[in-house]
Amino acid sequence: MKISFITLLIIFLTLSSISINAQEKNKSLLWKISGKNLSKPSYLFGTIHIICITDFIWTDAMNNSFNECEKVCFEMNLNDPNFMTESASAFFDKTGKQLKDYFIKEDYLKLKKYFKENVGIDVDLLRQLKPVALQSFLISKIPNCIKTVSYEDSLMKIAKTQKKEIIGLETVKEQIEALESISNDTIVNNLMEVINKNTNENKEYDKLFSAYKSQDLPLINSLLTQSDIEQTEIKALLNDRNTKWITRIIDKINYSSVFFAVGAAHLYGEIGVINLLKKQGYTLEPIK
Repeated sequence: MKISFITLLIIFLTLSSISINAQEKNKSLLWKISGKNLSKPSYLFGTIHIICITDFIWTDAMNNSFNECEKVCFEMNLNDPNFMTESASAFFDKTGKQLKDYFIKEDYLKLKKYFKENVGIDVDLLRQLKPVALQSFLISKIPNCIKTVSYEDSLMKIAKTQKKEIIGLETVKEQIEALESISNDTIVNNLMEVINKNTNENKEYDKLFSAYKSQDLPLINSLLTQSDIEQTEIKALLNDRNTKWITRIIDKINYSSVFFAVGAAHLYGEIGVINLLKKQGYTLEPIK
């Protein structure tokens, strides 16, 4: 029994043995970036793209670090006026196939019923979209949660109020290309696992949100590893993007103090952003 790995990665996006002391040191969502003659520190914060409002974490330390920075950087520039148009366009299927063509007839009828009852959407209205687009509707529904909230939306509002410049680490096209590295068959199979309730989703959601609330990056990494994610998909969705981001992060922090807010799954591990920045000679300290 497992949670859909795509859902899991979008919510956040080989585990070696870790000592208890190492776990404690990595139990923080907020990291200070300093060293290498930086005139001002910058900060790295691990988000979860959707969370129940009662579980939303925003401590004084997080708020103070955010206020201290001149710019806010997300995975993409969410303030770009073309962002919504480009995002919507990227999910349109340009192969000539319709959404139903990716499913056998019986499964498509189950999909229609599930989305109507659980999401309130007629999937026939989404017939021109790629299967991966359906994931965005599924992650908006968290079991036993009346109201959800997005870290990105919340931080965007604060940044605009404070008139901070909002920037991004990659383009919409780059992020979509990473998602498209996952085959349509894999996405369809994972959707049907959720619909057929072959995943123990409520229990897995609880584990994920508990790990996030305790700010336990090693545990988040462990849960990802246990979720039957293929190494090729981890490489495309996490490792390759992390590696590409490092030069972009360094370029930004050399000129101004930046609050980076990216999915928590990107932070920890051998090819996590924290370790990659350390390898470049920067000091990263967990902030509580």
